[in-house]
Amino acid sequence: MKGRSRRIPYFSLILVLLPALVAAAPLAERQLLENDLTLLVASRRALPIVTVNVTIQAGSLWEPEGRAGLAYLTASLLTRGTSTRTAGQIDEAIDYIGASLSSGADRDSSELDLTVLKKDLQSGLELLADVLLHPAFQEGEIARKVQEIRAALRKRQEDPGEVALEAFNELVFGRHPYGRPLEGTDASLSAITRDDLVRFYRDHYTPDRTIITVVGDVESKEIAGRLRALLKPWPKVTAAVERAKQTNPLQGGALVKKIDRSVTQANIILGHQGIRRDDPDFYAVTVMNYILGGGGFSSRLVERIREEKGWAYDVHSYFYPGLERGAFQVGLQTKNENAGPAVGEVLSELRRIRDQGVTDQELADAKAYLTGSFPLRMDTNSKLAGLISTVEYFKLGLDYADRYRALIEALTKEDILRVARAHLTPDRYVLVVVADQAKAALPQE
Repeated sequence: MKGRSRRIPYFSLILVLLPALVAAAPLAERQLLENDLTLLVASRRALPIVTVNVTIQAGSLWEPEGRAGLAYLTASLLTRGTSTRTAGQIDEAIDYIGASLSSGADRDSSELDLTVLKKDLQSGLELLADVLLHPAFQEGEIARKVQEIRAALRKRQEDPGEVALEAFNELVFGRHPYGRPLEGTDASLSAITRDDLVRFYRDHYTPDRTIITVVGDVESKEIAGRLRALLKPWPKVTAAVERAKQTNPLQGGALVKKIDRSVTQANIILGHQGIRRDDPDFYAVTVMNYILGGGGFSSRLVERIREEKGWAYDVHSYFYPGLERGAFQVGLQTKNENAGPAVGEVLSELRRIRDQGVTDQELADAKAYLTGSFPLRMDTNSKLAGLISTVEYFKLGLDYADRYRALIEALTKEDILRVARAHLTPDRYVLVVVADQAKAALPQE
């Protein structure tokens, strides 16, 4: 979950591509520890390696007004010093045992990740528990991290694609956390104090809001005993916290934003609000989007804009379902002169799938891909840990992988047509184009 929301969120990427397991078995053993922490364990004994994923309900959705970047900054600082170790000492300890330890946040959650050799598991878990339970939020480390984030934000303004995405999210979601940079802004970073960090950590980093997933050379009883001992000082505390409410979708017609830059390639993003992960239409939307623009070279948008027109090397469409309604977006780069016609073709394809639906062959190919690519999605401990955490976080049930194939296979052309009409709005959309506007013939704002 580290990284920026422009990418397919870690959770959503796995779920969109997840087919079924061959064996009918739960993905992991589940335990609820005494302090209400959820522990999930999947034994994989082939290699002497253990991966631990800690997922916490502490994403940007829970940031207070005017404190954009607070969740990201809090998570980033977990590994930068505790009450007994400096950031340098943590790095040295991790390097000494050849492990990896990282932290970060996204819109829906925050995360800690540890990968360690089985022989060094206890040392790795001790470090993990220390950064999770005793972050120091030292003023010097806060200042260094803020300076680093500000430099990254300035650098991002040099990338036309990043500029387009930032403007798109702001127009689609407004002041909602989904509409602002995950890392915050200059103004919000200036407003965040150490007290804000301590308060956010205290209210959100609690056992009842935490999932720990362990995958690798371990047994459930063994790892549960180790974690019980290490996390015993973490008391069961429930704070009254609320996440941001969903904003209303765009009403009326198109909203067009043109950003003038001296570039040879126009960066185009077109879309609107999409769906939540718990939307019953999720599976049909997954298949529909695969056919529209999520299926790589087999998608309609690629066939039309790349293969037939030769206007872009890559064009893609994504839904970003989360705890709240994420975005639907189509993105591409093309010569400035082709920007207007390319936008027209995108809208044409959106209307075509709404008006005509999909063919039998398109539906069969999409189902075959989505149900057949499972081994590639969980061929490492890290991928499997992410999958299990996702399933638990979104309350999908540990038998989810066994049910997925049936859910996809049961879809009909009528289902795809219905969700295309329900969740694509080619007459109400946000369009952002970063281009040499003198050369780009575009719709008027």
